[in-house]
Amino acid sequence: MFGSLTPTVKNLLIINVAIFALQSLIFSTDMFVNLFGLRYIHAETFQPYQFITHLFIHGGLFHLFGNMFALFIFGPMLERVWGNQRFLVFYLVTGLGASLLYSAINYYEIHQIEQAADRVLEETTPERLSTFILEEAEFAYGNSQIQALLDEFYDDPNSNSYISQGRQLVQQVVQSKANIPMVGASGAVFGILMAFGLLFPNTELFLLFFPFPIKAKYFVFFYGAYELWAGFSRQPGDNVAHFAHLGGMLFAFILLKVWKDKRDAFY
Repeated sequence: MFGSLTPTVKNLLIINVAIFALQSLIFSTDMFVNLFGLRYIHAETFQPYQFITHLFIHGGLFHLFGNMFALFIFGPMLERVWGNQRFLVFYLVTGLGASLLYSAINYYEIHQIEQAADRVLEETTPERLSTFILEEAEFAYGNSQIQALLDEFYDDPNSNSYISQGRQLVQQVVQSKANIPMVGASGAVFGILMAFGLLFPNTELFLLFFPFPIKAKYFVFFYGAYELWAGFSRQPGDNVAHFAHLGGMLFAFILLKVWKDKRDAFY
């Protein structure tokens, strides 16, 4: 099985596993994530190189396994069709495209949070603070200390102490949102899934979590629809970068369209 791997897929697997071993066994995962994970573009720790380096950093073993397993299964067929160089270009372009869409959405969302925070800081009332926390602070769910602060603030809305604590909490929420890094090869992997579905639409896939075979085109469609729903619904506790996944699929579609127009992508 491993002997059938194509060169670029094999090298990508080796690089990702080697980096994960370094960050887990020799250095620190937090250090790697802080340096190479993709940050909010206005964050103090943002660096342009993070648009590429985040592709090779993973947050845990299962995160790494999921991405590398998909690369292992779907990547070789695409590399055989395109060749080594074109496959690598596709992988990097879709990964970069995923990070660009994610960053654009992330910028918009954090800007909205900052505006909401400014309104609370202008006039810090229990009502405004409670609404802001309910809408923006996922970590506040079930937090007894935050709930106690809100209850006491309602009882004494003119307290300078509660106003000060409320403002600190608002700033903490904004900072926590702005400092969440994105890591992983998922954007490029979703690009690979999209390309596989477009180039081999009627290939039947046998999935562990699906009780019967499904054609690649339907699998890609339903997976993309789920990512779109999950991206907009934003369920509490969901830390998956769904718009990065969608970005990888979108840029894969665009790149394949460009190659098709040049009459050298489909065979």
